[in-house]
Amino acid sequence: MLEKAEERKQQKGQGKKRRHPDNDGKGGEMRKKKKGGEEGEKGGKKRLDALSVGYYRRVGERLSEGFEDNEEREMFVANVLSEVKGKADVVAIDQTGSITLQHLLPLSTPEQVGELLAELGGESGSEFKAVCCDRCGGHVVESAIRQASRWMESSKKDPSLNTEEEEAESCGVLETQVLSLSQVVRGNIAEFIKHVHGSHVVRTLLHVLAGCLGPPRTESRPGGKERIVASQLTDFEIPTSFWYELKSLTEALMENINLSVTDAVASAVFQTMLTVCHRKRPKLCKQLLRRIMEFLTSRSAAPGVSPLLVFLKDQASSHLIEIIIQLSHKSILRDLYRNHLKGQLVDLALHPIANFPIQRLTAASAKHKLFPRLYDELVQGVEAILAAGHMGVIVQLAESCAESEEKQQELMQCLLSAFHCAEPGSRHVSCLPLFMSLLTYEVYYQCDTAESSVKSEVPLTSICYHGSRLVQALAKFKERSLLLSSLRTLSPADLLTLATDPAGSHVLQALITTSSDKGRGKILKRLEGQYVQMACSRLGSRVLEAIWNSASVSQRQSIAQELVPSESKLRSDQFARHVWAKFALSHFVHRRAHWQEIQTGESKKRKLFSDILE
Repeated sequence: MLEKAEERKQQKGQGKKRRHPDNDGKGGEMRKKKKGGEEGEKGGKKRLDALSVGYYRRVGERLSEGFEDNEEREMFVANVLSEVKGKADVVAIDQTGSITLQHLLPLSTPEQVGELLAELGGESGSEFKAVCCDRCGGHVVESAIRQASRWMESSKKDPSLNTEEEEAESCGVLETQVLSLSQVVRGNIAEFIKHVHGSHVVRTLLHVLAGCLGPPRTESRPGGKERIVASQLTDFEIPTSFWYELKSLTEALMENINLSVTDAVASAVFQTMLTVCHRKRPKLCKQLLRRIMEFLTSRSAAPGVSPLLVFLKDQASSHLIEIIIQLSHKSILRDLYRNHLKGQLVDLALHPIANFPIQRLTAASAKHKLFPRLYDELVQGVEAILAAGHMGVIVQLAESCAESEEKQQELMQCLLSAFHCAEPGSRHVSCLPLFMSLLTYEVYYQCDTAESSVKSEVPLTSICYHGSRLVQALAKFKERSLLLSSLRTLSPADLLTLATDPAGSHVLQALITTSSDKGRGKILKRLEGQYVQMACSRLGSRVLEAIWNSASVSQRQSIAQELVPSESKLRSDQFARHVWAKFALSHFVHRRAHWQEIQTGESKKRKLFSDILE
């Protein structure tokens, strides 16, 4: 019904098209198809007719079904590409056609992809710009140039290509078109990197020329929240021409470095350039980092004020500075702090935008002697930073203390004071719930005065994400007796809440698995009676498995003895049944001696490996 409605609607819109003698509605010949596309313009944009849209929709459905063998797939791909030929630009900028081509190109040979790109770009490549800057066409070009990662496949899969000349001829079309696209981008660099769709093509082109690719880009739904996922890059071999072209493209970008601090879209392109060069061309990356820093620090600002302080507070340029800090070596970091940021860290940490680059700087400095100086300055504003809600700064400070193995005791004392549990000493055992909830002693226990030492019993409820991250970082400190003492004061019900909470479960796992056998035994003693409920929880079962993996044989035996009486409940639960299987509890019931022997062997093996690693 939907297809018929589309066809009727299209026929009404094509009433005037029939006046043109060249358009016979068949769509078989290249010339007629092109004219038909032009006549089907709406708002100055070429459109596919309804029949063609239906065809590409069916092609997409067939591609999703898969193929029985390579021959069938190759024949299907060739047939579809023959239909695309002559009107590739119209298909690419149509939403249905674009999606279909994105699924088809990974199944095509590099030569077929190169031929499609050649048609999209025209004889001189001048047509690339229009397609790349189109919402749908940009995705097709990205998908096409990503296939350059397969340029060596032809020689591996086709043994008939025996000579280097034959291999080059098979892959040369795609290589030529990627270089042609890069030349067009260089010629129109400012327009490309400022364009919301064209900039993505430039970013993908940088990855391809460098020889590393992440997962393909997917377009999020309007209004939908974009998930931030750290992309995993995969390296691949590149032709020598790409090596030189990357240098030319980076030079063209550096000529427009001013756009990196004024335009958020362009800034993302420069971030990609630095990231891929850091991975594949480290020497080039160092040069680029120095040149960008020289540009940023040479801008005019108020007398006596570093221009970097302005850029750090800007939405577009702050992201670029974050990448620069992450990728820079110690000399740039040292210069950045000494000449521009010294004495300003607390103010920047309190800023809603600038606090993120400060987090990156704190993380990067953990490996260098610079960190103690950063710590001494930031620690003076801990309470103000907490009040501003910029917990990322505090968490990163703790993580850097753990990594550098410096200032750990000082930070712990500072946090105890900030959460009002430093004095009197009896409040120390309350630190864990306070850190996890990010609430001061008076607020958490609802005390009237700061001097009050009487606290009411409050069930553990308000565990937040950043509080969990903070405690996990503190759990890596050399001295964590305060945290463990505080954990042991929690009631069994609170420990169960902690184990089954999305944020709290990570805390409990970190504290138990890093404890000594004696310390772990004290905590497990408090957990007795809760193991069955933990095993039946999605999160609790994972914590229980982590406890099991770090537990001694006697501790495992105690856990098993508590779980076994609830066999029917555990084996029927969607989470606990995995616990039952992994702990080999059937063996524990029926062949205990054999179970004991296996557990003892695993314990010895684990201890041996830990000794080797240490």
